[in-house]
Amino acid sequence: MAGLVEPKRKRRRALGLGEIVAPATRANEEWAIDFKGWFRTADGTRCDPLTITDSASRFLVEVKIVDPTWAGVRSACERVFSDIGLPEAIRSDNGSPFGSTGVGGLSQLSVWWLKLGIEPRYIPPSSPQDNGRHERMHRTLKAETSRPAATSPAEQQARFDRFRAHYNEERPHEAIGQATPASLWQPPSHTLPRHLADPWYDADHEVRRVRYSGEIKWRGDLLFIGEALAGELVGIAGIDPGVHVVRFAGRDLGLIGRDRRLLRFAPPRARLRSTPQTAGTAAQ
Repeated sequence: MAGLVEPKRKRRRALGLGEIVAPATRANEEWAIDFKGWFRTADGTRCDPLTITDSASRFLVEVKIVDPTWAGVRSACERVFSDIGLPEAIRSDNGSPFGSTGVGGLSQLSVWWLKLGIEPRYIPPSSPQDNGRHERMHRTLKAETSRPAATSPAEQQARFDRFRAHYNEERPHEAIGQATPASLWQPPSHTLPRHLADPWYDADHEVRRVRYSGEIKWRGDLLFIGEALAGELVGIAGIDPGVHVVRFAGRDLGLIGRDRRLLRFAPPRARLRSTPQTAGTAAQ
């Protein structure tokens, strides 16, 4: 059997792209999205509440029971984007369906966000404190709507709707000077487009359509980019002899090296708090 089994190629560690530490200061500059955590109503039905908040005003944009899949979340986001508008960025954790372990941390959902002009922002792994404003809302939501749970999903959704109205319009928030979120929030100016165009790339980029296997044809070989980008156009630009950067919709995804392998980038990490290092840098 010697020599008949090819050793498995190890996956190279993704290159880090730094951190975003400045919190949002304007309405719709950034939204946060997450699932509160599933539970069962009294009739035994599983409920997965998807929540969306505006990071600056604390406005609770949505609380909706949906399937915890990329299709379920996309459908919920489409309703919100159509009714309200689009934020500039969305903060989430790294788990499915928001993120992945693939190139740039992108999932099918966040690829769609990028095409809409929304920047996906991922908190560091295992760091819920970096989505702390959203997590505090979750604690209040749980205490006031699901202890105990309602008798059915329809009744539970009605509780969520009442909570959202009270949270936004009547409940003062200490973090925003005892104002209500509704008094500080306003609808976004960016609206959902009727048609979603392919990304545009400068003339110095070679453009490739990602196959449904997640691969592109590059210099006579097949190069794996990522299944989340299947069917999408990526741009490839030379930055050094034999070295090229792969981009999608303004996001750098990785480097094609001289060995014609892709060294993927991790996403920039979005923190709400400054580390000692970043605090020291800011003081300089």
